[in-house]
Amino acid sequence: MLELLSDMNPLYSLSGLGVGILVGMTGVGGGSLMTPLLILAFGFHPATAVGTDLLYAAATKSGGTVVHGMNRNVDWRLAGWLALGSVPATAATLGLLFSMGVTGKAAGGIMSAALGVALMLTALTIVFRARLLRWAESRPQRLSSGATIRNTVLLGAAMGLLVSVSSVGAGAIGVTALLLLYPTLPTARIVGTDIAHAVPLTLVAGIGHWALGSVDWMLLASLLVGSLPGIAIGSALAVRVPETVLRPLLATVLAVIGGKLLLSA
Repeated sequence: MLELLSDMNPLYSLSGLGVGILVGMTGVGGGSLMTPLLILAFGFHPATAVGTDLLYAAATKSGGTVVHGMNRNVDWRLAGWLALGSVPATAATLGLLFSMGVTGKAAGGIMSAALGVALMLTALTIVFRARLLRWAESRPQRLSSGATIRNTVLLGAAMGLLVSVSSVGAGAIGVTALLLLYPTLPTARIVGTDIAHAVPLTLVAGIGHWALGSVDWMLLASLLVGSLPGIAIGSALAVRVPETVLRPLLATVLAVIGGKLLLSA
């Protein structure tokens, strides 16, 4: 245990602390912040950044799932429909990465481009979520139950694909899409369900990346040491920071980073 702690990089732990604080303050998924940081600031291969962040997300979201589950804020049937689409899509995506050589240049370019697109979508989601929800509430017609389930499974498949190659998509994007599909469900229940579904999604994708050799366990431990207290600190600070200032600023930063990743892919 002492040897493990001595091998940890304090810069990674400090990065985890900073990202954890921002996640706690904004609710934006850690992958939107951690993965590009590992690629652009620390020079990790995109596959290593994505694979490590996926297991990091599985660990951090497990605690959130327990809390939301105890508060009855998880629709387990809805989470199951999402998983019905996301797990097979994740397996297929990992198979594609394996055939390309996950740590090769081609796969790295695809993952950087996918991450750039995911960050752009996350930024747009942050800025336009309120307008999208008002539009959804104003629609005179609702989808049938069967159509809604099919769209939920398709949403899960899209999330499985995006998360497997970028580690982003199960946070702001997933929540907004679910709010559009299920406008009558309370937001807290949508958030809890999205977090619960993200655990098996990121765990399956993370284990797949581990099998492909794209997980850095020492990096993972270093990030967790900093991020777990960071999330608690950020959650406590959330009520003190004006959301009208923080969220547009965060959206701008994500858009800029996403553009840089797209240009470098």
